[in-house]
Amino acid sequence: MSYATSAALQAAIFTALQGDTEVSAATGGHIYDALPSGSLPPIYVLIGAEEARDRSDQGEAAALYLMTLSVISDSAGFSAVKTAAGAICDALLAAPLVMSRGAVTGRWFDRALARSLKSGGREVTLRFRLHVDDVNTYA
Repeated sequence: MSYATSAALQAAIFTALQGDTEVSAATGGHIYDALPSGSLPPIYVLIGAEEARDRSDQGEAAALYLMTLSVISDSAGFSAVKTAAGAICDALLAAPLVMSRGAVTGRWFDRALARSLKSGGREVTLRFRLHVDDVNTYA
């Protein structure tokens, strides 16, 4: 297995979301992998947990990543977070993810969970499965 493509995959996801007009319109371009200090915007995307599983063969290192992204809003309704979540799905599944190392050879929407927060806001958590071949193989 190779975990060497993890940072490149996260960067590709961030770039794809930042560059997508629908995601930007739905979130104001507020996409983070760590929450900023101070007050938070009314809606934002948080790149969350990932799990990597070995998918290597004899000649190529590969991993299946389970990536989690959350859309969080201080709104009392689900409309805004669901709109943003749909835009994220479209952005990650339609356009190529350009990586500095490795190549995405498969990508799938896995699941979503929409829930109310104790604060009164709403959250949609998305999980994607992404198969990444490492271009630096170890034959």
